[in-house]
Amino acid sequence: MSPESPTDLLRHPHHDGSACYVAPGPHRLGATVPLRVLVPDTPGGEPGAEHVVLRAVRDGEPHLTPAVAGERGPDGTWWHVDLVLVNALTSYRFFVGGPRGRYRWLNAEGVHERDTSDGADFLLRADEQPPAWVPDQVAYQVFPDRFARSVRSADRPTPEWADPMPWDAPVLVRGPGVERQWYGGDLDGVAERLDHVAELGASVLYLTPVFEGRSNHRYDAVTFDTVDPVLGGDEALVRLIDAAHERGIRVLGDLTTNHTGREHTWFRAAQADPDSVEAGFYRFRRHPDDYVAWLDVPSLPKLDHRSAELRARLYEGESSVVARWLRAGLDGWRIDVANMTGRMAADDLARDVARRIRATMLAERPDAWLLAEHGHDAGPDLTGDGWDGTMDYQGFTRPLWVWLNGGAPDVADHAGDGEHTDDGEPQRVPHGLDFLGLPIDVPVLPATSAVGTMREVHAAMPWAAQSASTLHLDSHDTPRFRTIAGGGTDGTIDVAGRGRRRHLLALALQMTMPGVPSVFQGDEIGLTGTTGEHARTPFPWDRDVWDTPTWEAYRAWVHARTGSVALRRGGLRWVHVGADSLTFLREHPDERVLVHVVRSAVEPLALPLDLLGGTLEGVLVGAEARVDAGRLVLPGAPGASAWRLGARGLAWR
Repeated sequence: MSPESPTDLLRHPHHDGSACYVAPGPHRLGATVPLRVLVPDTPGGEPGAEHVVLRAVRDGEPHLTPAVAGERGPDGTWWHVDLVLVNALTSYRFFVGGPRGRYRWLNAEGVHERDTSDGADFLLRADEQPPAWVPDQVAYQVFPDRFARSVRSADRPTPEWADPMPWDAPVLVRGPGVERQWYGGDLDGVAERLDHVAELGASVLYLTPVFEGRSNHRYDAVTFDTVDPVLGGDEALVRLIDAAHERGIRVLGDLTTNHTGREHTWFRAAQADPDSVEAGFYRFRRHPDDYVAWLDVPSLPKLDHRSAELRARLYEGESSVVARWLRAGLDGWRIDVANMTGRMAADDLARDVARRIRATMLAERPDAWLLAEHGHDAGPDLTGDGWDGTMDYQGFTRPLWVWLNGGAPDVADHAGDGEHTDDGEPQRVPHGLDFLGLPIDVPVLPATSAVGTMREVHAAMPWAAQSASTLHLDSHDTPRFRTIAGGGTDGTIDVAGRGRRRHLLALALQMTMPGVPSVFQGDEIGLTGTTGEHARTPFPWDRDVWDTPTWEAYRAWVHARTGSVALRRGGLRWVHVGADSLTFLREHPDERVLVHVVRSAVEPLALPLDLLGGTLEGVLVGAEARVDAGRLVLPGAPGASAWRLGARGLAWR
């Protein structure tokens, strides 16, 4: 994505999948769906288009439908056209012609003055959409062993696999023994600390696995039939769900459909008898000890979804694991390693698995959320009637890391004699973390690059799927964002605030972009960590040691998110992107919000107020903006702000 002048992006024709541009569903097969395109006027005040034509693919063949010019206001002309959903998945884009013969195509990546492929077309699914409640949520991720201990936990014996640890003992960063460190957090401890989740403003509790395993992470389940006794067992999960629901907090479970643990009852039966039905759940090269495992990790044998019995036990039908725990009160599932589930050599059953899980969930709990873990480009897996959304590492986490990477603080700077950058920050030095698997330090790239990645990744998925995907600064599988931002590498709280400023810029983006923000326990108080294991530091409940400004900023931005329909459900329209700043609109028929995030000091950004909606209504979070001669002037100092603007012209007429 190349740098734009202050008004270039604002004068681009715009469409997205939100309620401003696509008439609300349900969108059933055969339905006619009204669409709109906003075409701003030229700088000289002429209409920005003479022709707008919808190009939709029907049964593999492009079909052209002229749009009709509708209402015209200071921000441009709204063009209207109907889209007929002939196929389960419809791809479409718009030709925007003129004035004076100008040739442009508008697709999900933006505007192109050339022909394009169908690969970045807008996508609309004619099937069951994600649950209506999902876009309104903020999630909070808990790693049960490290969140809180209850009084009941003191009476539980140490599991045979575990090395018991004091709550304040440092976690291992990597290597042997990381999975054996047992701090004794349990589900009743989580229930006792739900007031913290509610005070933050989160409304979904995402639990990493609770089934019995042979490690602190429990992704090596030995059964899916019972909750781990060291977490309190089945009864503790029910108590937690009930306590969460009483506070209006939904609970999301975590299920490994790609593999089990080596000691799972199914795998032990499979190894004991090559003719057993369970032997068909796995793929043996030579029975009993040579088998396919996830990433060749012997403790995690991979499941073979060709087995009808496996499907019935795990996710197909009312007797399955998926259905049973929904009946116990879970509000949805996060599926671990969803991108690899059902994929093995020449066999690719991933979409079939997703469809079957969804069918079971619809039969058991029609409003349950189905979220897929996917560490890279999930677009191709989100175009069918399977996963509602994904953990958006590729389209959100990675772009933020490369734009807001603060590196390791220069040790010399702490003595007061280190070099500084132009914006007063300590000189960045590499912090030695690989970039999510790449053997390089996390790079530093301009916002133009970060936004280019976001637009490309999200163009490959339907808007509904993007809206039902989770936005992570980090998770239990990655270093802490506070460390990425320059806040230190020792696994403790960054009370000095060295990484605070860039961390809070990322927080602002997490709370203002489409999708469901997901906060990993401890991010809200400034915890650091250099690996996924290191990030799993037990939660320090002594508020005196928290980074209070970070906690207060989290509460402010979460409150802004939950109180704004535009931030929860609005579209995304890029206004300006430079190297060190990015600016965008979130638009909903009832509200318009402008977000401006500055990494390093830039010149104040002056934008025509009429193209933004005509009125400035006030600050949502952050600094004041000013109006000067019909232009909205945004601050150039590093920081993040959001303003409410007038919603004129956004309602359907």
